[in-house]
Amino acid sequence: MLSDWELWACANQVLKTHGDDAPLHVAEQIGALALARDEAGIATWKAIAKRVAELMGKKGPTQLQ
Repeated sequence: MLSDWELWACANQVLKTHGDDAPLHVAEQIGALALARDEAGIATWKAIAKRVAELMGKKGPTQLQ
């Protein structure tokens, strides 16, 4: 698993690259990893998803987890 700092850096880069489509990009990554049964990759992207949601100002029950 990446360090907390690395996860925040990844989330920031995903936002910079994909803008408002960042959650869709993250979901696509998680979906592809699920098909590949890559549990470690899924966990990493879920951690990135949480940070992307925070950076986008989305908090509460609809936040990606």
